[in-house]
Amino acid sequence: MIKIGMIIGERYEIMEKIGTGGMSDVYKAKCHKLNRFVAVKVLKQEFSENANFVSKFRIEAQAAAGLMHPNIVNVYDVGEENGIHYIVMELVEGITLKKYIEKKARLSYKEAVSIGIQVSMGIEAAHNNHIIHRDIKPQNIIISKDGKVKVTDFGIAKAATSNTITSNVMGSVHYTSPEQARGGYSDEKSDIYSLGISLFEMLTGRVPFNGETTVAIAIKHIQEELPSPKEYVPEIPVSVESIVIKCCQKSPDRRYQNIAELIQDLKQSLISPDGDFVVMDTPITDGSTRMVSDDDMVRIKRNSGRKEGSGRTAKDQNQAERHTGDLYEEDEEYDDDSDEMYEDDEEEDYDPKMERISTVLAIIAGVIILCIIIFLVAKVFSGSGFGNDSSPISTTTEDSEEESSQTVEKEPEEVSMPDVTGWNVEDAKKELVRLKLIPETVYEESEEHEEDTVISSDIDAGVRIKEGTKVVLTVSSGTQAVTVPTVTGKTYEEAYADLINAGFVVKREEEPSASTAKGRVIRQSPGGSEKVPEGSTITLIVSLGEEENKILVPNLIGLAEDEATIALIEKGLVLKSVSEVYNSEVAAGRVCYQSYSQGTYVDAGTPIEIRISMGSENITYKYNGSITAPTTDEAPEYTTGTAVTLKLVTDAGQTLLETTVSSFPQSANYHGISSSGGTLYFNYSVTTQSTTQTNPDTGETITVPGETQVKSFTRKVEFTKE
Repeated sequence: MIKIGMIIGERYEIMEKIGTGGMSDVYKAKCHKLNRFVAVKVLKQEFSENANFVSKFRIEAQAAAGLMHPNIVNVYDVGEENGIHYIVMELVEGITLKKYIEKKARLSYKEAVSIGIQVSMGIEAAHNNHIIHRDIKPQNIIISKDGKVKVTDFGIAKAATSNTITSNVMGSVHYTSPEQARGGYSDEKSDIYSLGISLFEMLTGRVPFNGETTVAIAIKHIQEELPSPKEYVPEIPVSVESIVIKCCQKSPDRRYQNIAELIQDLKQSLISPDGDFVVMDTPITDGSTRMVSDDDMVRIKRNSGRKEGSGRTAKDQNQAERHTGDLYEEDEEYDDDSDEMYEDDEEEDYDPKMERISTVLAIIAGVIILCIIIFLVAKVFSGSGFGNDSSPISTTTEDSEEESSQTVEKEPEEVSMPDVTGWNVEDAKKELVRLKLIPETVYEESEEHEEDTVISSDIDAGVRIKEGTKVVLTVSSGTQAVTVPTVTGKTYEEAYADLINAGFVVKREEEPSASTAKGRVIRQSPGGSEKVPEGSTITLIVSLGEEENKILVPNLIGLAEDEATIALIEKGLVLKSVSEVYNSEVAAGRVCYQSYSQGTYVDAGTPIEIRISMGSENITYKYNGSITAPTTDEAPEYTTGTAVTLKLVTDAGQTLLETTVSSFPQSANYHGISSSGGTLYFNYSVTTQSTTQTNPDTGETITVPGETQVKSFTRKVEFTKE
């Protein structure tokens, strides 16, 4: 039994569980010998006593241990201890390609091809070592924080030999090749098919084949032609479309014969996206698409139901065989793509005759629906004047691209406009930025509102608006406003001097401009002639000249770490490092610092450092020391042995000590103090000596008793951090 904190192999300290699957669990661990974090895959206890499973687990380790490549999650070690079988792997921090596609809806063809090249290079390294992955899918592809793409989970890979390999263990049905679906021979070209399906999903945001059951999806892989990705995204280049179609040919002989050929075409597509260089092989009759026969159907059902002679159901088998999947995701996050491929109870209900009848009925229904659609479309077009010279319909390429983009881009979420009237302008801006709104300010003189106080906004409080909306705040400049000089068009040095001389603070931002010479001010905020409080910050947007592949740094403040990673990857930037700091202004777990400010233009590939807020720092102090007697300077009238009332109060008002003593020094030992300092109060009484006086008239002697006076002083105390 694995427990957090235990050490296995005399070096790997288990830190936390980061993933789980049907056959194994994955933990984050620290290797104390090499002082680094690793991922440890542990065979589940219920399978560790089964020699068959243990053998498969060791084969997986031995196969993967021979692979060392930048685009593969490397295996460092394999071992067994007290019945615990484990594999030690490289710990890759990032997100899966599946999650990345979900967040972006779909990828641009350049990004999809770039990821495809890196995945192909990892698969090529495996194929060169005679290892077939057999489960290539976006869930098994990780994009690390530095933008590196890595293939993980060679969970059902086996060393390929010259013998025929029969795939009894089938990968996720949406990405499985036709030969795997039939339960037949699978080789390197099966991985190429699955990679083609993954490319299709990257480009379109959807898988090509879907259905109500896994059997239905598998049949589509066997007998239906792959739809063109251009049907969903028309702007996909011709070469990229051809690459995907060639990867996903039903016959392995018509696909790319090796990964090297695929890599060559992918690279060429980046250079000549509309080139006609993809060679489609001539169809081979034996490998052509064909209807699924009764024998094929029975074989598919049998493969999905149980291994021949094993006596175990598909659900049991897949529960045992199912591997970790996404390296760092829990099962519930990828259940849709990791379900048992076929349900065992379907085998008992299968009837080939009924299947044929159902197929015929489905075709008839499809023809009827198609006729209705054609009729409706013709009616709509005829009513709108299609083909009529008097009112022609003109659809430009730009329009179609825009419409296509709109169909795949996610709508920004709506937020409620906060009531910031009366707020300090800086606090109001921070709140709007937190809500992913864009604040702008205009100033006006006001006797009713204090300087830098928000008077109003152009959007009423409570109104629902979309993220990214511009909100204009009207801010009070007080009664002593200063007119901002107009510096637009001047060089930055000239503008800086004018504004500094007028008593303002200058903030510089840059952006490319084809109309404004490099180094000159494009615009300023607040604008020229506006009246603002003296000492206000004036932002100058300075021209970088014509754009030369510069990238605008996005705003990362307030984003979660994975969101910031995605934002940088989307822009073609690299996440350099991540550290944690205390910050009272940004919620814990959110970015509170980025090394390049939002709005800055940098070169592609520039590394960006971010810091994650840990919330407000919870610092406590202690006071261990001695309270010494009052000094002559502090209390000239004090004498040793006099009773003194001591009181120690922290700067936050907490009373730590209140007592009366007559001897010094007094020890003090306090912990968990919230303030960094405090004050000691000393109070003591002094009685003056009695005096004797003689009445000059009577000669009588009178004794005047001494007076008691209360004296006090304070002493400042500094505490130390715990």
